Amino acid sequence: MADQHTPGSPTRSWGGPPWRDGPHGPPWRGGPPSLQRWVERGGLPWISTLVVTVFVQMGSTFAAHAQTDYRAGLDVFARAVLFIGTALLLLRKKHPVPVVFGVAATTMLYLGAGYPYGPVFVTVAFSVFAAVVAGHRRAAWAAIGMLWLGHLLISHWLYRWLPPDGDTAASWSGELVVAAWVVAIVAVAELARSRREQWAKERAERAEAARRRADEERLRIARELHDVLAHSISVINVQAGVGLALLDADPEQARTALTTIKSASKEALGEVRQVLESLRAPGDAPRAPAPGLDRLPELVQQAASAGLTVEVGREGKQVALAPGADLAAFRIVQEALTNVVRHSGSRRARVTIGYGTRELELRVDDDGPATQADAGGSGNGLAGMRERAAALGGTIEAGPRQDGGFQVRAVIPLRPKETSP
Repeated sequence: MADQHTPGSPTRSWGGPPWRDGPHGPPWRGGPPSLQRWVERGGLPWISTLVVTVFVQMGSTFAAHAQTDYRAGLDVFARAVLFIGTALLLLRKKHPVPVVFGVAATTMLYLGAGYPYGPVFVTVAFSVFAAVVAGHRRAAWAAIGMLWLGHLLISHWLYRWLPPDGDTAASWSGELVVAAWVVAIVAVAELARSRREQWAKERAERAEAARRRADEERLRIARELHDVLAHSISVINVQAGVGLALLDADPEQARTALTTIKSASKEALGEVRQVLESLRAPGDAPRAPAPGLDRLPELVQQAASAGLTVEVGREGKQVALAPGADLAAFRIVQEALTNVVRHSGSRRARVTIGYGTRELELRVDDDGPATQADAGGSGNGLAGMRERAAALGGTIEAGPRQDGGFQVRAVIPLRPKETSP
């Protein structure tokens, strides 16, 4: 019977090649559910333990042939002790502390019985490595210290009463070799532990950076949508009110208001579509350039259609702006004029653009007074302007003027501040 396949999931063939490691996970991803659950629950390391067991058993056989003159030969008891030591490695990931002490005890028993030196120490190395990497450094040091002290006792005192017969005390120079071996094992384990901690730290930093980039992109899109929709809908709201008021008394003026509504809504839809296209195709360049101060006449015309007269003045020598600064300047002026339409009783506003050597200054003034009518705003306009300016290292000041009215003043560096990756 053919395998069932859900749309969007990778195809599996139980008789085909083994599962491959994809870009988002290890090779068991997409394998049989039972295998995946078993591995994710911390399955026992059968393969590595089997390899160590075979290596220790075969290596000890060769070591015994080279040490027949002064060590006891391998018998069933020796094979059993070696097997128990390597079998304990199956639990080294789940229970590293009992395993490292158990392996040290079996190794001490093996050496105390007079059996040959050799690959038995590989088992110790695996257990110490697993304990240190798991964070149980004191237990690993205690177990290997216990083994070393036991070896000293066996080699220099208890050898008289232990097999093989006629054994003599070991040389102290040999103990230096054992000490070097112990230090090497612990050093490699500590290096692996530090590298694993470094990798975990780097993964956490990459995940945090990805979350931060996602939050910044979400805020950027929210600001773009707010600025586009707030301005256009404010114009539509004003013109809809005009159209309703003049529908019977002056149909021609009502027609003009509806034409303005159509134009503003079309432009808003175009800009919203441009923002949403960046979500659908994140790697593609935008089809239309981002708006800048070169589109300021359009803002003036839209404000005029909402009944607001806008005067534009420039100070200093005009310079080309970076795309980010140009977009931020345009959106700040757009939002400031939107707030005048919504909240000010004045039908006149002044936009002043000052070009300095290091920064761009924007001032949007109206003569007020503030209206008490509900303009339907979200209350996020000034916050969005501050976020735009702060992202470039600039500032926003907004508040009542001493002679009445309201002023929004923005300072944007011509050379944006460097941001860390």
